[in-house]
Amino acid sequence: MATTTPTGVRGGHAKHGGDPAAAAGTPMTHRQIMEALSGLLLGMFVAILSSTIVSNALPHIISDLGGGQSAYTWVVTAALLSMTATTPLWGKLSDLFSKKLLVQIALVIYVLGSVVAGLSQNAGMLIACRVVQGIGVGGLSALAQIVMAAMIAPRERGRYSGYLGATFAVATVGGPLLGGVITDTSWLGWRWCFYVGVPFAVIALIVLQKTLKLPVVKREVKVDWGGAVLISAAVSLLLVWVTFAGDKYDWISWQTAAMVGGSLVLGGLFVLTESRASEPIIPLRLFRNRTITLASLASLFVGVAMFAGTVFFSQYFQLARGKSPTMSGVMTIPMIGGLFVSSTVSGLIITKTGRWKAWLVSGGALLTAGLGLLGTIRYDTPYWHIGIYMALLGLGVGMMMQNLVLATQNQVAPEDLGSASSVVTFFRSLGGAVGVSALGAVLANRITHYVEEASPGHHGTGGGGIPDLAALPAPVRQIVESAYGHGVADVFLFAAPAAFVAFLLTLFIKEVALRSRNSGGSAETADGGSAEATETAVAADTAVAVEAAGAAVETPVLVGTVPAQTPVTSAQYAGAALTTSVTPAPALSPPPSPSAGTPVHGSVSGAEGAPVPGAAVTLISLTGRQLARAVARPDGGYSLDAPGSGSYVLIASADGFQPQAATVVVGGKPLPYDIRLAGTSGLAGTVRAADGGVPVEGAMVIVTDVRGDVLATGKSAEQGEFAFGELVPGSVTVAVNAGGFRPQALPVDIGGQGVTRIDVALRAGALLQGTVRAGAARRPAPDARVTLVDAAGNVVASATTGEDGAYAFTDLDSGEYTVIATGYPPVAGALTVGGRGVDGHDIELAHPGE
Repeated sequence: MATTTPTGVRGGHAKHGGDPAAAAGTPMTHRQIMEALSGLLLGMFVAILSSTIVSNALPHIISDLGGGQSAYTWVVTAALLSMTATTPLWGKLSDLFSKKLLVQIALVIYVLGSVVAGLSQNAGMLIACRVVQGIGVGGLSALAQIVMAAMIAPRERGRYSGYLGATFAVATVGGPLLGGVITDTSWLGWRWCFYVGVPFAVIALIVLQKTLKLPVVKREVKVDWGGAVLISAAVSLLLVWVTFAGDKYDWISWQTAAMVGGSLVLGGLFVLTESRASEPIIPLRLFRNRTITLASLASLFVGVAMFAGTVFFSQYFQLARGKSPTMSGVMTIPMIGGLFVSSTVSGLIITKTGRWKAWLVSGGALLTAGLGLLGTIRYDTPYWHIGIYMALLGLGVGMMMQNLVLATQNQVAPEDLGSASSVVTFFRSLGGAVGVSALGAVLANRITHYVEEASPGHHGTGGGGIPDLAALPAPVRQIVESAYGHGVADVFLFAAPAAFVAFLLTLFIKEVALRSRNSGGSAETADGGSAEATETAVAADTAVAVEAAGAAVETPVLVGTVPAQTPVTSAQYAGAALTTSVTPAPALSPPPSPSAGTPVHGSVSGAEGAPVPGAAVTLISLTGRQLARAVARPDGGYSLDAPGSGSYVLIASADGFQPQAATVVVGGKPLPYDIRLAGTSGLAGTVRAADGGVPVEGAMVIVTDVRGDVLATGKSAEQGEFAFGELVPGSVTVAVNAGGFRPQALPVDIGGQGVTRIDVALRAGALLQGTVRAGAARRPAPDARVTLVDAAGNVVASATTGEDGAYAFTDLDSGEYTVIATGYPPVAGALTVGGRGVDGHDIELAHPGE
């Protein structure tokens, strides 16, 4: 199936030897997209492999390097911490630099960290190398989703997110198994767990260079390094406190007050820095969108549950059940199988339906159930019980992990795509880092407690080194195995509430159907250079009538690839649509020459004249090239420079407002130009029966734009009422369907302000169905012709039976009808249809004498 791809992406293929079809402006096929994603998926495979290959080898690695439970936890936490701290930075850099180049840099960082990690001589050196690895893995994890979003429309993205989830699952399955085999092979040793990913990374670099082609939007670069340092310091201090509290010092102590207080202060400084930065790592305005806020918080708790469910399994199987590293990897297959199935299947179904919320809610329920059940395990629990619990955990993680990112990407404008994607990934990694650190400390304390409880006077091994079960006497070994079994179960039990909170948060996320087209996309050249963008700043499915500067009439301008004289809708920045008629565009003027800049300045205000701070104002040429960009100040004022005299398109957009575009004519003097944005509107009404006016509860109400893209859906309440918010003014179609009634569709013009109200009257629609049978055996008769005639002799409908002999007529008025069936000698029968209709009106055909 062909998928829609941004114009800029197709342009990148054309200029640099890409696919001819793409160059011609036709949608990229599935094969073309998979070729472009091949190197990216291989890079993701490397990233996940590095995270999972050491999981089963860690008990042996830490024992060999002389570390304890704290070192075990920090080998995992260090990578998560650096990945967490750098994920927003990678996302912001992707909005400023070549995404392809950034992916390659992340791979190089990963390779360097892996090689040195394999040479580690102590636990401290290994932890430092894991920090470097985490920086590279953070880039690969964030950029994979961002690059996919730049190439693939949201509606199709679910399918390819499924492939990403499948790659995640394969690497997660293969990692522990490969790590176990390497550790158990005497002539290799655990150091090869770090070396083995290097060849895959080198291959990924080569494949990326040949296959990944995206155009790059060139704009002024300003990275918020202060924000990056502050968020890293705040998270690091918090994790250090969680790791050592209850061990090196009490939970309630001056050290706790200093570290928690310091982390809060650093967090406050980070928020203050972000609110003032021109290019913040995490744009705080994103959190005005409820979906992004809830998805980020849900990802935080999913991270706690997800990493807790994977990091500690190796200790359970090796130290509580005495399995080898290889077998401990094999025994986690039920969890990975669940993740593989749910991520792949959910991606394919989301692509077909455009609906994703049900998967998030179901995933949260399964994740909570899986962790709660894992909290009951002990060292001697039957494995098939554990296998079921792990499968539930994997199904839940697979449904939630990628789809939270997908829901967020569907809510943002193109310029915020990288930041929004990395925000969700950031919170997931943050939850994982805090969760692993805190739960690792819990595990150490619980193991010590259970050992001392079973053997008074024995101080256990939880806070010391990782025990070697083979060297322990049988009675002590059983005590240690029981302590680890019970301690790991407690870890799962502590993680279950986090999964439950994630489940509750998904209930409040408002579902907006995935768009069938991208709202834009960044562009990058095939060689990662600095070629000018060919992607217009307006989405390909956006066409607006714009005002000529200083004139009261509308000048038709077409930006994108929309046929003339066709009603089209704007990009659904907040799940809403702006509808405007488009007339043929006049001849485009040539791009302005790069002369001295001429200021264009003014203010951005709402319909009531209030300033709109944070509104994005972009100046593009009539050929679609971005020339300048500004963000409105707190007083709504903006200022940017045009390259010189000529005609341009000025675009303004902000959350909660419909985007606006206007042509401006710049001369030799500064041009003042104020922009007014219209807010989004609402739609409400009631659904009643046409005869009697009785309210219809549970009627499905669907709002679509003029292209048929779904903007909102919902069901009528007990009194037949329904309501939708955040719809952009313009023409929409409202379709209503309810059982026992005829479907109805009606055009509605949504006003510029307030709530537009409509009342829908549904006519009763009865059903007539049955089976045609024939012959002495009275078998179902295929290919029989059934005709329905009303009392006036008019043919109402006709149908041909299938192999099962069934027929059906729907949406019938009450009254008298004649049913005629042919195939054998024809048979006619009269019947009365009323109420909900007639179900089971069977017809028998037979030759005379049968």
